[in-house]
Amino acid sequence: MAQNALARERLFALRETIAKLEGKPAPALAAAEREALASGKETRQAAQCNGRGLRLPFGVTSLDEAMEGGLPLDAITEIRSSLLRNAGAACGFALAAAALLQRLEENDGDRSPILWIGDTISTMEAGLPYAVGLQDFGLRPDCFLFALPRKLEEALWLAESAVESGAFSVVILEIRGNPAHFGLTESRRLGLRAKAAGRPLFLLRQAGEEEASSAVFRLLAEPAPSGMRSLPNGSRLAGSIGNPVFRLSLEKSRNPAPLSLLLEWNPHERQFFPVGEPRHALTPDERSAYPGAQFSASTDRQDRPQKMGTFLAFERAS
Repeated sequence: MAQNALARERLFALRETIAKLEGKPAPALAAAEREALASGKETRQAAQCNGRGLRLPFGVTSLDEAMEGGLPLDAITEIRSSLLRNAGAACGFALAAAALLQRLEENDGDRSPILWIGDTISTMEAGLPYAVGLQDFGLRPDCFLFALPRKLEEALWLAESAVESGAFSVVILEIRGNPAHFGLTESRRLGLRAKAAGRPLFLLRQAGEEEASSAVFRLLAEPAPSGMRSLPNGSRLAGSIGNPVFRLSLEKSRNPAPLSLLLEWNPHERQFFPVGEPRHALTPDERSAYPGAQFSASTDRQDRPQKMGTFLAFERAS
């Protein structure tokens, strides 16, 4: 009995601490959680009745199996880029997943728009959404909304309100790095909103490190070389650039086995296709039609880093 009372007291203290971090009393926090759980159950039942489902399958067997059916449509999915120069790849994969969801919803007669909440610093590197480019990528520009808040607090408020409204097919929140004002508490609050509304939230973390969050899955999106463009007769056009290819790594999931694969996005069919590892050595008939002149190697460039030899790992002092 004493142990049960002590455990109950610790649980109440933990709830009070969480409530203070979120700026509301403990009873209100408990009521909000109960309301979110109840609304989530009703939303899941309604979604299953409408045939919308709670997962967005990629159409790639290995990835869908590792993600238990695909991207969750009532939770947070984090898409990360390790470097800011790879922001285009992370943005492209997030937009491709949004276009895939938009295609499935159009088949059910749903024309809900997509909301992109951008980050000011990231847009300086990756640029702003362009209507013609979105259309070529497989999205509908008339169903795409873009917002660029000046502060992180405004972006979080907008994301919570947009997800809670349920008016958007998906909300994409772009954040640069690992800001101190966006931690586990803010991520948990967004997760509760997504669960209650039954709508997905893509957390696009540009040039950020892995950290604890309420995201169900975390994906590392990196650029990969594209193949050559396919012709109607099945051949390849030499010197051309085909569909975009992403190197996707599943970093957080219930599947303990690591998964990394290459996915090609076909904007016309709005579908992902798995591709093999690129070949770096090309045959003469596969080389560019206009190769240009070959330049000699620079003589005063920096030396290549030497390979690390054998090393001994010492135990930590503390």
